[in-house]
Amino acid sequence: MTDFQAIGTSTARANAVDFITRAAQTRTAASSALRNGIIRPGRNAWQAGKADKAAFLIDGAAYFTALDQALRKARHTIWIIGWDFNPDIRLRPHQSSETLGELLLSLADETPTLQIRILVWGMGPIYSGKSFRLFRESGFSSHPQITMRFDLRHPVRGCHHQKLVSIDDSLGFMGGIDLTARRWDEPDHRIGNPMRKSPDGTPYEPVHDMQSMVSGSVAGLIGDVARRRWKRATGQRLKPSGAQGADWPVGIAPDLADATAAIALTEPGLIGKRGHYEAYRLTRDAIKAAQKLIYIETQYLASFGVARAIAKRLKEIDGPEITVLVTKSSHGFLEKLTMGNNRDRLIRRLKRIDHYDRLRVMYAVVPNADGGEQEIVIHSKLLIVDDHFIRMGSSNLNNRSEGLDTECDLAIEASSEAHHGAITALRHRLIGEHLDAAPSIVRDMELSKRSMNDAIAALNTSERGLRHFAVDLLHGETTPLIGTGLVDPRRPYWPLQKLRLRIHRLVSAVL
Repeated sequence: MTDFQAIGTSTARANAVDFITRAAQTRTAASSALRNGIIRPGRNAWQAGKADKAAFLIDGAAYFTALDQALRKARHTIWIIGWDFNPDIRLRPHQSSETLGELLLSLADETPTLQIRILVWGMGPIYSGKSFRLFRESGFSSHPQITMRFDLRHPVRGCHHQKLVSIDDSLGFMGGIDLTARRWDEPDHRIGNPMRKSPDGTPYEPVHDMQSMVSGSVAGLIGDVARRRWKRATGQRLKPSGAQGADWPVGIAPDLADATAAIALTEPGLIGKRGHYEAYRLTRDAIKAAQKLIYIETQYLASFGVARAIAKRLKEIDGPEITVLVTKSSHGFLEKLTMGNNRDRLIRRLKRIDHYDRLRVMYAVVPNADGGEQEIVIHSKLLIVDDHFIRMGSSNLNNRSEGLDTECDLAIEASSEAHHGAITALRHRLIGEHLDAAPSIVRDMELSKRSMNDAIAALNTSERGLRHFAVDLLHGETTPLIGTGLVDPRRPYWPLQKLRLRIHRLVSAVL
């Protein structure tokens, strides 16, 4: 062996030792995070509470069915906070022709003590193609117990993106599903489902989403978020009713009970006021703490900040395996240009450093009648870590969800084997739905393969399943597209924000 070879071997050995040492330090930090808990109010959570019961409602049909029952139990308050709202949707299209608007009006008529407040992003009806006249025609504007407001208190190009319902401060719903058109679907996502159509009769593509339902003190926190948003939008400060609340809906089995839960917010800071950025920190802290697996469902995959957190885990010798499900198609010129383009660049970057082959980025499909494939729109915003932690809500993995838009997520951390089992069962249900396999089959295959990704590969053999994103790993950019900061900004652009506030004051003075 020459001196040069000896030096090279010594250097390589030293580098390997250093790499292993750093990997061990990372594992120790992750273990410490799990022992101490991922959720840390004041850092990555706004407030924490107890979920006496919690149910994971997969797809719009399950959510709308549970909500229909819960709304009928309301006695004092119903809060509906959303990016959009359509009173003409039907919650139970198989059983009833009653619309959501008709249900709310009937509940208000039947219960004199009930107050219903609806807050919608001011631009939501425009983006969804509705006219403001729709709300006037519904009768909401004239009913004394129903108040509807449009929220325009946002930075320039920002939006109100939270999706929650609070009933009597005792039942809360939070997730990715707005009470609007094109959200309802069933788990089979079959082509030609006659119920999957907008109120005007127009059919739409299969869509996968999730919502949570909780009771206990964390449900009261969801009510607090609703009042917080209402005050910011209208200036009206309201207090909880304090009366006995609605009961858990009959027939909806909770997935877990007596669990630690927390609310993470994203609220852009206004001039003179600090913002809230807990949701982004929560995502990064959860990824950092993972030891075995990370399972993600997200409409967008365009946050290079999240990508850096994932990249650090991929570089570790024994880091977690990671599965990401994301929507393939983008709609609209700007969305295709930024979200779609940056998604491909982000995947390319991560794949190039995935030397241990632990990353899978896929989209879901169902078979077409003509023998082809139809993409399923992934609209859920879900993160599961080690079947110990789950975060679901309105936050996408893109820049604007980190500090421009107003977001709200629910996080639950396991503190017992029953909690672990419930989160594991949810993950198996989700994977089974996408692969057209029973959850028990997914469970058994994962036990056999000792790997989530290997189990998915073994079961991904039918016409309905998951497809890998095809990106050129040898050629192409791995940095954000030029101009991303304008189209998908992480923070408000303050010069424009100051101008917006001046215009808002002038308009308010005239009105």
